[in-house]
Amino acid sequence: MTFAAQILTLYPEMFPGPLGISLAGRALEEGKWSCGPIQMRDFATDKHGSVDDTPAGGGAGMVLRPDILASAVDHALEQQPGAPILAMTPRGKPLTQARVREIASGPGVTILCGRFEGFDERIFDARPIEQVSIGDYILSGGEMGALVLLDACIRLLPGVMGASSSGDDESFETGLLEYPQFTRPQKWEGRIIPEILRSGDHAKIAAWRKQRAEEDTRLRRPDLWEHHRDAPDQSPSGTQGQKKEDRT
Repeated sequence: MTFAAQILTLYPEMFPGPLGISLAGRALEEGKWSCGPIQMRDFATDKHGSVDDTPAGGGAGMVLRPDILASAVDHALEQQPGAPILAMTPRGKPLTQARVREIASGPGVTILCGRFEGFDERIFDARPIEQVSIGDYILSGGEMGALVLLDACIRLLPGVMGASSSGDDESFETGLLEYPQFTRPQKWEGRIIPEILRSGDHAKIAAWRKQRAEEDTRLRRPDLWEHHRDAPDQSPSGTQGQKKEDRT
């Protein structure tokens, strides 16, 4: 089944963009996913193709009109009624790897890209749209966020990364940052690959990696560490086990 991506945007020429090369590009050529940018100006009601207007109450910038947005969203719903609709906005809920896995396991996604000062809030009351943020910073528009979201999903599609377990140990899959990686040369600028990784003892290597993942998460992302400590053990496939006993 092809994962179908619809992108509602004022700049359809930005897609597939970087998703047309490397793993995502090859998957696109092989039909594992499809890219369907939709020009929101096509749903404008005047000869100028206007999609925005001044903010109610005053202020700088322009706001995307709800009537134009609704027409574009309704069209997307007709094309792909089973796909979730996500709006890229800094006011949205932070995107997580767990949510990415949920989206990637479905038929596709419709992404609404903001511009200017953002969306008229009424669109979120009137249509089933999930507001999503990729980080605490501001971009020129939602297109870059859409590319990030799609890249995260596409790499999880069957056959895109090769081995089905390729992403299991990556950061966020188990609630932790990934352990550090090394490769040849064994010695570089006086720095040597940790001896344990050259030992051939897979049990000890696994224990070392787990310990480093926990240490790095605790030091670099205390927010993730606190959540990890309080959550049940969970494998990358989503199977939950017993609640953690070690509170150190």
